[in-house]
Amino acid sequence: MNTILFDAQQRHNLLPLTYTKPVAELRVGILKIIEKWNKYLETECSFLTEQYLQEKFPAKIEDHNLLINGALLPDEDLAEQVSQLKSREAITKDNELLAINLQKEDLLAFFSGKLEEYSNTEYDAEISLISHTWDIFSKNGEEIEADYDLLTQGRISQKISNTVQILGAEQVFFEEGAKAEFVTINASSGPVYIGKEAELMEGSVIRGPFALCEHSTVKMSAKIYGPTTIGPESKVGGELNNVVIQGYTNKAHDGFLGNSVIGEWCNLGADTNNSNLKNNYAEVRLWDYKTEGFARTGLQFCGLIMGDHSKCGINTMFNTGTVVGVSTNIFGSGFPRNFIPSFSWGGASGFVEYKTKKAFEVAEKVFERRGLDFDEKEQKILNHVFELSQKYRKS
Repeated sequence: MNTILFDAQQRHNLLPLTYTKPVAELRVGILKIIEKWNKYLETECSFLTEQYLQEKFPAKIEDHNLLINGALLPDEDLAEQVSQLKSREAITKDNELLAINLQKEDLLAFFSGKLEEYSNTEYDAEISLISHTWDIFSKNGEEIEADYDLLTQGRISQKISNTVQILGAEQVFFEEGAKAEFVTINASSGPVYIGKEAELMEGSVIRGPFALCEHSTVKMSAKIYGPTTIGPESKVGGELNNVVIQGYTNKAHDGFLGNSVIGEWCNLGADTNNSNLKNNYAEVRLWDYKTEGFARTGLQFCGLIMGDHSKCGINTMFNTGTVVGVSTNIFGSGFPRNFIPSFSWGGASGFVEYKTKKAFEVAEKVFERRGLDFDEKEQKILNHVFELSQKYRKS
């Protein structure tokens, strides 16, 4: 059946990460949410998201459509129940719509709240939703384990060099072309997955759960504590603890990053550090785009949330619970404020607006380095984000 992953109420809580992509494009564990559903349902899902994102992430609509909440993390039982839904049947959990089967003519009526007749079943098992940005690193460990099983079941790891020291070898998997020499891997606390053509350089020390996605690199003598995921085409070095890097991002040098989520196309300068614990051990508050204030997270450990295309210079220091928007450029000494709006340029001494022309020049060069084209679709999205975020730069 044609399957569509739709953005529900969680999208706003996941800003700035969802400024540039649908919720189901977020990576949690080894895979993006859409990739998980594709594998569980053996299909190719599409997205139903904000209008300004639909050109890049189009919805495929057919006569019969299975719609699934894009923030919902699948498992085998949930996928089975969702796949059995018949027309105008839905499943919910605690008043949260999980999935519904609709004919094409019912879609508009449903999303406008005017579909009067459909049957609803309460899902009787536990579910996992990505409802806030910090859920991405908080749930990352269990998702690495689930994705590891999904990706490696019935398969044999590529042979690993005998120079690599491994504890818990039964939970270590190297894909084709993955490389490692003189590395220490401890998978006793969770699986370690190394993607295609990825590399662990000499002297790096890895503790699972850990995922290094395709064509990514862990630099020499890096120290990585799980649960941590490094998305594709990325480079990391220094010390990381419970971090999710979405992809196409570099933190290639020394410095600490902990309990954080970093978007795509970001670059963290040498010796960038973030705090993930307040000096008084108090609960961390994080910028909330919905209330336009700082909201309680319930967490004692919470570091940096950074949107796509943002950069920071050498020796940048981020305070506990900092939210950085899309296309920011941060530099200078001292701690910048712990909410930095999209398209901001500056640091602790203050910010000015980062003009789109300059931001696009940088983005074009960054894409070119990866053999990609910063095309009109990308520019339109960032222009829209620039307009959406303008009110925060004025405050």
